[in-house]
Amino acid sequence: QVQLVESGGGVVQAGDSLRLSCTASGDTFSTSTMAWFRQAPGQEREFVARITPSGGGTYYGDFVKGRLTISRDNAKSSVYLQMNSLKAEDTAVYYCAATPGLRLSSRPGSYDYWGQGTQVTVSA
Repeated sequence: QVQLVESGGGVVQAGDSLRLSCTASGDTFSTSTMAWFRQAPGQEREFVARITPSGGGTYYGDFVKGRLTISRDNAKSSVYLQMNSLKAEDTAVYYCAATPGLRLSSRPGSYDYWGQGTQVTVSA
């Protein structure tokens, strides 16, 4: 069983930066595709970014436009989301997700394990 714990959320002003972290338990992290999703109140869960097990491949949601960067450190069983130039519309709960192996999917249903989420609030 994999457990994911996110951290790093908070309340910031528009234009600020935040770095979210997600640490995984278990011994399968280095062979798992990792992803970040977000969900705003009343909205569906939205794909943000994913990264391949080796870290050599990344893919982003259309709204990202270069503002967000996903990375991972397999030695620390951690995945990160660096968020720059934050906007009010980035306000949401951000979730870390994992699935075994290489999975090139942006659908929430493709991911087997989820963290509890971390709130990001951006004030205009």
